[in-house]
Amino acid sequence: MTRKIVRLILFSATLLVSLAAVAKAQDDRICSTPGLAGEWGYTSTGALILPTGAVPFALVGRLTFDAAGNFSGVQNSSDGFGQVGQETIKGTTTVNPDCTGTQNVNVYNQSGNLLSTSVLAFVIVDNGQEVRAIFKSQTFNGTNVPTVATLNAKRQFPKSGQ
Repeated sequence: MTRKIVRLILFSATLLVSLAAVAKAQDDRICSTPGLAGEWGYTSTGALILPTGAVPFALVGRLTFDAAGNFSGVQNSSDGFGQVGQETIKGTTTVNPDCTGTQNVNVYNQSGNLLSTSVLAFVIVDNGQEVRAIFKSQTFNGTNVPTVATLNAKRQFPKSGQ
């Protein structure tokens, strides 16, 4: 009888330790807006779908996020019309606990004039070191322009402790 009680206690203790480890592992996988804070580099490629046909574009840039989800940065762009430019970017980001989120982006020219607005849906991957996104909407001068494009970003400097 004593052996059965000892086995039951050992089994219960092992089960509790295992459950605690699983709970801890699940907590480590929760994403948050403050967790995105830091410096990121990115590339984006795709096409604007205009009435005259698809116009390809490419972007490369750098963003800095704060813990509240605000970001700012610069990007260089190139499009199928042969235009190359440097732009300033500002916006907000919301991160869900399941590591998905939404980003609202405002793009400005060198003079500070608003060029476009975009909404992106994204997922954080690689233990918080990368982001993959798709453009949900793109607006130029108040006109929605269908867009097929993706964006890939990588954290420039690992967060402390990683």
